[in-house]
Amino acid sequence: MENNIVKEFFGNAPKLLARLKEESEQYWINRGETSMLKLFHVMAERVPAYKDFLAKHKINPASIKTIEDFKNLPLTSKENYLLAYPLKDLCWDGKFAEGKWIIASTSGSTGEPFYFPRTHLQDQQFALTAELTLREYFEIHKKSTLFIDCFALGVWIGGMFMYQAIKNISEQRNYQLSIITPGADKTETIKAVKGLAPQFDQVILGGYGPLVKDLIDDGIRQGIDWNQYDMKYFFAAEGFTEGFRDFLKEKGGVKNIYTGTINHYGTADLGTMAHETPLSILIRRLTEKNKALYNLVFSQGNKLPTLTQFIPELFFFQEVNRKLVCSGPAGLPLIRYDLKDIGEVCTFDVMKEKFAKYNIDLLEEAKKLNLQNTIWQLPFVYVAERGDFTVSIYSVNIYPESIRKALEVKELQEAITGKFTMIVDFDKSENQFLEINIELKPEQTETEIIKQKVLNSIISWLNKENSEWRDFYADEGIRHKVTPILTFWPYQHETHFRAGRKQKWVKSKSK
Repeated sequence: MENNIVKEFFGNAPKLLARLKEESEQYWINRGETSMLKLFHVMAERVPAYKDFLAKHKINPASIKTIEDFKNLPLTSKENYLLAYPLKDLCWDGKFAEGKWIIASTSGSTGEPFYFPRTHLQDQQFALTAELTLREYFEIHKKSTLFIDCFALGVWIGGMFMYQAIKNISEQRNYQLSIITPGADKTETIKAVKGLAPQFDQVILGGYGPLVKDLIDDGIRQGIDWNQYDMKYFFAAEGFTEGFRDFLKEKGGVKNIYTGTINHYGTADLGTMAHETPLSILIRRLTEKNKALYNLVFSQGNKLPTLTQFIPELFFFQEVNRKLVCSGPAGLPLIRYDLKDIGEVCTFDVMKEKFAKYNIDLLEEAKKLNLQNTIWQLPFVYVAERGDFTVSIYSVNIYPESIRKALEVKELQEAITGKFTMIVDFDKSENQFLEINIELKPEQTETEIIKQKVLNSIISWLNKENSEWRDFYADEGIRHKVTPILTFWPYQHETHFRAGRKQKWVKSKSK
């Protein structure tokens, strides 16, 4: 199924940029609603799995006539939809083997991969939205640019999706844009910076936040002065703090904190769905200074969310019971798909009203920072935290089920109860780490022998069940970063194991 906005603007990002500033937010929302209703009816006819899914829920496609009808459709999810049907039945016209796909894979909670086929349309779609960012904020039309693709290569979506987008952008328009693909290999990335960065006006480093932090620190130790270059950063996969953004300006060569560091919100299921803008970054930074305003803007979650803006015609976000659902014409097209992320959708106008309640003119604040020409009339979506009881370290999802199995092995049963709480946090140097808090049995004390046995068991099970984690753990330069830090607690300690309440397997650090 073609997407009108891609058909209209692919290869002409400047035209779309102008329209994003000229047209009202409601114009883009209306286009999105029209597109999603069309997607629904085409899927109901051409996707066997969705046709059956609707029949099981006693939905007559002809009865879905308005966007309000659409918003009442049953949610799809990985469990009730993707895993419930053969892969071919999830594809257009029930055809998989006959397609011309680029296929990405993820590891689930059982370690079994799920395959997401991607079409040429998706590559064009991401190339278009990526070009908006690269041109508007990183000025690739004015500067010779080296893009260093540090997203994981292989079967994961990040590295290859990014490479294809940059290739598409450079082929469609006359940019002085080059790319090198070291992937998550820090040694090769630092070699590329040393050997190539001086040849270009600017360098864009695309990668996961924690890996980029390592690269900057390792580079400094190896004699790189990042501030001698015009550095830009293109992030994805997970959130980070504004303190990390300050670090990038201080030591990472970023000249403008609002236009030099852009994070993206995406999944393997649907691809890259939304991204930060200078305005969304400004909103995050302003809310950090006012707790009441923060609570008004970010009502969900316990940590500073990733705040992005999105084009409703490409990805149509809704909030249902605190969780984000999204619809879009991906390789496996999805309608009202439960992303398992806790968050909220907010219109552009409502966001301005929230700030106005505290006598802050959001657009005037942007003007003070010379950001007035980067304002897009688009709705916001923020993701506060994962809602499916996972944590993410170095872009890899860690599932409690694997940790639970590791702590239930027979040789550990006399020492620990099997209860645990996982937390991902950042240290004072903005390095990310995974902490696993473990409950000891009554009258049991922590010993080095117990600690080592538990750690060995956790590593063994993660290697067995999580191919994404295994890939990073195999890299000796990253291994210590993804290896959990274990903290043992006395039986029923109130910090994580208070008696009489439901165990929280995953916690977020409070803001």
